[in-house]
Amino acid sequence: MSKVLVAGIGMIPFTKPGASESYHVMGAKAAALALEDAGLSYDKIQQAFAGYVYGDSTAGQRALYCVGMTGIPIVNVNNNCSSGSSAIYLGRQAIASGAADCVLAVGFEQMQPGALGQVFNDRPTPLDLFDAATDELVGHKEIPLTLRYFAGAGMAHMKEFGTKLATFAKVRAKASRHAARNPLAIFRKVVTEEEVLQSPPLMPGVLTRLMACPPTCGAAAAVLVSEKYAKRHGLSGANVAIVAQAMTTDTPSTFRSGDMRRVVGFDIAKAAADQVYEQAGIGPKDIKVAELHDCFAQNELLTYEALGFCTEGGAERFIEDGDNTYGGAVVTNPSGGLLSKGHPLGATGLAQCYELVSQLRGRAGDRQVEGAKIALQHNLGLGGACVVTLYGRT
Repeated sequence: MSKVLVAGIGMIPFTKPGASESYHVMGAKAAALALEDAGLSYDKIQQAFAGYVYGDSTAGQRALYCVGMTGIPIVNVNNNCSSGSSAIYLGRQAIASGAADCVLAVGFEQMQPGALGQVFNDRPTPLDLFDAATDELVGHKEIPLTLRYFAGAGMAHMKEFGTKLATFAKVRAKASRHAARNPLAIFRKVVTEEEVLQSPPLMPGVLTRLMACPPTCGAAAAVLVSEKYAKRHGLSGANVAIVAQAMTTDTPSTFRSGDMRRVVGFDIAKAAADQVYEQAGIGPKDIKVAELHDCFAQNELLTYEALGFCTEGGAERFIEDGDNTYGGAVVTNPSGGLLSKGHPLGATGLAQCYELVSQLRGRAGDRQVEGAKIALQHNLGLGGACVVTLYGRT
C-alpha cells in the first residue's frame, strides 16, 4: 500500500448565504489554491473527487472545468455533512491501492438561509429511520428535524449525567475565541457563555441559537499524492501524511438503543476512532489537536466521549477543566469549528483537513498548537457516515 501524503491545501473565506460566489466559482478557486500550494498544475491530477450536498449531478465537473479539462475521472460524492472527508477517503484509497499517484479532493456548498430541509418531497427521505426514532424519543414535531436530532441528543446527555445547559454554552464560547484568530471563519466575534445562554431558544432548556452552526457557503480542497510521486517531483511541501483513516456507517444499535446520542452518530464515531487508533498504534491521549464535527455544541460534547478524549459522562468535567482548548489536554477545533468557522456541508471535511495540515506544518499563525505532530479529524453525516482521519508529520 502506497503512503499517502497531503501535497497541497486550499480554502476560501466562508460567507453567509447570498454573499458568496456561485458554487462552481468557489470550488474552482479552492482547487486552484490547493494546486498552487502543492506546486502542481491541473494536468498532473489523475483523478478528482468532489463533495457537495445541495447541487445537481456533475456539479464537480462544472467546478473543475473552470480549472482545466483534461478528461480525467471526476467522481461526485454526497454523504451529507461528511461529503468532503468522503472525497478525501476515496482519494486516499485510489493512491494507497496504486490506482493513482496524484489526486484532487474538493468540497463546496452554496447554501440557502434557514434550517436544513428535504429537497425531494415526492419520495421517502433517506433519513426516515432517523426521523421516526426522533419522533419517538424527542417529540417536539413543531421544531425542524435537524435541531431535534442534536437537541435530543444533548437532552439525553443532560438526563443521564446531569449535564448543564451552561456547559454547552462554554463549548460555543470556546469556538468563538478560536475563530477570532481565523481569517477564513464566518463569525470572528467572541461571544461569552452568558451571551450564548441569552440567545433565542430553539428548544427551551436544551438548545439556543448560538449553539447551532450557521448555514454557510464556501469551498476547500486538497491534493493527495503517493510518497514516490512526491519524491519524483520534488514536492518538498508534501510533509504531512494520512497515517490512518476509517469510514463507518450505522449498525442496528443506532436505532435499537433508544438513545438519541446513538441516533446522531455516537457509535459510528467511536467505531471509526477505534479503528484509526488501532491502525496507527496510538490512543486518544496521544492526540493534542483535533477538528471535530461540532454542527451543534451538543455534538461536540458527545464527540469528546465518542473519541475517547474523556470517559462517557466525563465531558462536562473535561470542558470545565479547560481540557478542550489551548493549555489543556487536546485543542479542539482551533479553526473555530462549524459553530464559528461555518459549515458549508460539502466543504467542511476539506476545511478540517486544511486546518490540521496547517497546524502540522506549523503555519497556523495565532492558532498554532505548540508541538503538534499528529492531528485527528472527525466528520459526521447523518444518514449516515462518519469519517475519522489521522494526519501526521513525515
